[in-house]
Order: sequence, then structure tokens, then C-alpha cells
Amino acid sequence: MEKVAIVILNWNGQQMLEKYLPSVLQYSRDEATVYVADNASTDDSIELLRTHYPQVELVLLDKNWGFAEGYNKALSQIDAEYYLLLNSDIEVTHHWLTPLIEYMDAHQDTAACQPKLLSIFDKDRFEYAGASGGFLDKYGYPFCRGRIFETVEADNGQYDDVADILWATGAALMIRSKDFWEVKGFDGRFFAHNEEIDMCWRLRIKGRRIVCIPDSYVYHVGGGTLPKGNPMKTYLNFRNNLTMLYKCLPDEQLNHVMRWRWFLDYLAAWQTLLMNRNFGDFKAIYRARKAFKAWKKDFKADRREIQKWRRVEKIPEQKDFSLLWQYYAKGRKLFSALPQ
Repeated sequence: MEKVAIVILNWNGQQMLEKYLPSVLQYSRDEATVYVADNASTDDSIELLRTHYPQVELVLLDKNWGFAEGYNKALSQIDAEYYLLLNSDIEVTHHWLTPLIEYMDAHQDTAACQPKLLSIFDKDRFEYAGASGGFLDKYGYPFCRGRIFETVEADNGQYDDVADILWATGAALMIRSKDFWEVKGFDGRFFAHNEEIDMCWRLRIKGRRIVCIPDSYVYHVGGGTLPKGNPMKTYLNFRNNLTMLYKCLPDEQLNHVMRWRWFLDYLAAWQTLLMNRNFGDFKAIYRARKAFKAWKKDFKADRREIQKWRRVEKIPEQKDFSLLWQYYAKGRKLFSALPQ
């Protein structure tokens, strides 16, 4: 068994691999084996790797399985103590792996961790996808140390402490292989978006810790596959977020939260249409609500099993407040300003 396997999931990402894979090889080769798992790309990704990067191990999948199931299928073929899932649009830094490995080795109660995620375009600012670790509010809205909705903070060292979080970003996620498979990996039905939050939440329900380790930091492009404002991204985010809530919320919260989400989701749809003139996202939210209603029954067994796993009744990283109320009504746009 290897110690660390860095696994980059690729689909038609030749340009990203050309630009950012060299930093991964330069700063990781002494501590990990680098894999590229390819979701049946139709560009020249595989030719690039075979010609210029023969030291990279290839896992070739038979079709585009998406992020969630693509990783499930690829990781099932890799024997390592730690998987490090890494987006192809990540630039890593010198000594980035060591703090992650050392922390995981020293803290057996920790299932997964992430480095600090900074923007490749403004290296003194957090990056939207994970910043310095993720949380959820009471209605399932994700936010991070360093990012709430559209407000992304400058990194002034204010979140440089190791912190327990609810979810670690899938852009750069280190996880024990044992923990990954004990919760059955990602939910492949999600295809993409919210799958890492869903998996990390299941780990927290089992009493396992998720942490951010800011001594390690990387730079992320972000939005490379489905850019912000894409209706498909909106659809997947809403559908998968509702499904995650249905699976993971405790019985005493489920009905209350789902009633509020019905109201808040349709409010978001109409706000998108009337204020932003965005008919694509308006339709995407309605489609997502309809899709969730149609496939909800398929997750009843998942919900029963997950609730049986419960070792933590109250997860501190799932906050009791409404993020919408804090952000829009009270004007609290920084993580440090939220109720602690």
C-alpha cells in the first residue's frame, strides 16, 4: 500500500494539465504518487501525459462519469493510505503536502483535511470553492472561513489556525482511504456539486473530524468545468443540496428545514428572474426542485442507514443561524462577524 496517492480527475482538461501538473510533480514527487484518472476525454490529454509525463500513473475510465462517480471508480483501483483528490486547475506550493500528512498521522480521529485555498488570480485573496474550510447554516447553505456567498475575503492570516470544519473542498481534499470507503465514498448519483459536502457530513455524523490546515496552501483557478452562472451548475447545486439535506438532517430538523427550503428556493428563483433577468437559472431552480421530488424515494434507504450511523447529535460546524438573515438583513459579510 502506498502512503499518499494524489489523484487528479480529468475530462478534456489538457490545457489545465499542461499549466498546473508541473507544479504538482515538482513539489509532491518525493511524498506521493501522482495519478490522473481520465473520464474518457476526447481532447489530447492522454497523449500529453504519455508523451511528456510518463511518471504519472494513468487510470482510464470508459466514459465521463462526472466528478463523484468518476472518483469512486478511479479510487477503487488505487491502494493507498491517504487519497489526495486534486483539481487539475490547482497550483501547489513548496512543502504543501507535509503539514497535511503530519497532521493526519498524528490525529487518528481525523478523517479528512484540506489546505488553505487561495485564488490563482489574486494570490492574497481566498478562493470561492473552499477558502479556509467549510460550514453549513441551519438551512443547508454552505459558507467558508473567508467566503460567504459572493463576498470573498483577502487573506491577512485571520484564518491561519487549524480548525474543525464541516466540509473540506473537493478541489484539494486529503482523506483516509479507510474513511472514504466506510461511508461508501461520494454519492455517484450527484454527478457533480455538493458531493464533498455530503460525504464530509456523513463522516461528521459518524463522529469523525474534518479539519483545515492553513500551513498548507494552494492556488485554485475555479469554475473551469461549469463556470459560475451556468444553469446546469445551478440545477446540480440545488438538486444535490436538497438531496444531501434529506439524507443527513436528523429527524427533529428535517421537516422544518425542508418547509423553509421550499419557500427560500422559490424566492431565489423569482429573485433571479425579476432582479437579474436570468431565465436560465430561474428554470434551473424549478427543474431542480422537480428532480428532487422525483428521486427523493430513491434515497430513503440511504437516509435510514446514515441516521443509524449517528454518533454526534449536535454537530458544531452546522450552525444554528440563517446565513441569509445574517448576510442580507444584518450585513454580516465576513466569517468573523457571524455568531460564533
